[in-house]
Amino acid sequence: MTLEIQNISQTWDVIVVGGGTAGAIAGIASARAGAKTLVVEALGSLGGSGTNAQVTPLMRNVSSGQNLNRGITDELKQRLIARCDGAIDRNNNDNWFNPEGMKFVLERMLIESGGEILYHTHFVASELENKKISSIVVHNKDGLSRLRAHTFIDATGDADVSVSAGVPFDAGDAEGVHQSMSLRFILGGVDLEKLCGFLTQHGQAQESQKFMHFWMVWEKNSTLEPLFRQAVSDGVLLERDGDYFQGFSIPGMPGCISFNCPRLDADLNDGASAWTLSRAQVDGKLAIDRLLNFCRKYLTGCEHSFITSYAPMVGVRETRRIRGQYMLTLEDILECKKFEDAICRNHYPVDIHTPRGKKLVHERTGAYPYFQPDAFHEIPYRSLIPLEIENLLVPGRCASATFEAQSAIRVQQNCHSMGEAAGLAAAWCSKDKIGVREVSVLELRKALIAQGANL
Repeated sequence: MTLEIQNISQTWDVIVVGGGTAGAIAGIASARAGAKTLVVEALGSLGGSGTNAQVTPLMRNVSSGQNLNRGITDELKQRLIARCDGAIDRNNNDNWFNPEGMKFVLERMLIESGGEILYHTHFVASELENKKISSIVVHNKDGLSRLRAHTFIDATGDADVSVSAGVPFDAGDAEGVHQSMSLRFILGGVDLEKLCGFLTQHGQAQESQKFMHFWMVWEKNSTLEPLFRQAVSDGVLLERDGDYFQGFSIPGMPGCISFNCPRLDADLNDGASAWTLSRAQVDGKLAIDRLLNFCRKYLTGCEHSFITSYAPMVGVRETRRIRGQYMLTLEDILECKKFEDAICRNHYPVDIHTPRGKKLVHERTGAYPYFQPDAFHEIPYRSLIPLEIENLLVPGRCASATFEAQSAIRVQQNCHSMGEAAGLAAAWCSKDKIGVREVSVLELRKALIAQGANL
């Protein structure tokens, strides 16, 4: 049987493949710059890790107490707060958000900017002409379709478009092992007042019911470790269930806690494999069931709790990373390297969740310049430009970086900033009929700063 590909007569200036953390912002930035923009998304909502993988709150990225990711990120936070889907705690941390609220806000921001969305559509292949992507093939309920644009943005998180186009890439550490994955869940029916009191009694005092954070990692001096040891002894938990445990309250969802766990089986770490992702969903739900029983039995306030939702997306920290015009390194981060074509600043630490040996590498102190409170390094525009292809930009967790460096730049707010830069640059490429390497980085930086970027 021959599969027919429908040629869509409509063309776009910019097509963003993947409406996740970087892609949604890229689409907004591109459309606001006047480009006819289409965002192609596999699921039914924008936001990716922040919404469909339920990764809340945003991790702080500050230097001298000031947020390093501004621009569209600021607007997103402000709109969430206005809807009571975001909040600011007493430490001026404005990163608390409701994943369901973010789905709505991102969609409205893109539509209001003039962008289009094609939901429930999967990328299939890149089609090339003279080192350029001429079109992409996608699949949805209408079958196979061919979509054309002047410039493309690969915001799949796994470099799917890039790999299909022949861009060289790296994946995992020196042994090919990726960072561990998680399947997040939300627990409802929690008496937050009782839980706050219980956690305070156990050495983890909470600011309030609105801003809760509690955690346990084996041998990291968590005051909750004795409870986990008892649960393992009682047969309620497995030893691996204590590798990583973390809970957060959620704005606009009273009685609910979002859990940044369970960490999945060590062999399930390749998020670019559909078979692995499928097994991860099964393994994660079993682990969540154990954690539910643990919470009900050992955490006061959770006696009548229940699962509100399992994240539809597995929480993936790292898969493929493109080889770009510049590859960011660990040395660049530790030495606080600056670039003439910088499009993002970062001070989030090297944060490697390795599935082997239960080791968590989270560097927060040391003698390098990066460990000073006013320090930051920069991410260059060149790290978004893949080798080989002339009309493709790759923002987000699969930008060009080493395994160690990627662990520091992969968090959501950095993906926002990279996406904003990629969207603006792609719109200019379409308008001026140029390739991504021909963009004036000086003018790009000026425009980003004018839009509120911290550069």
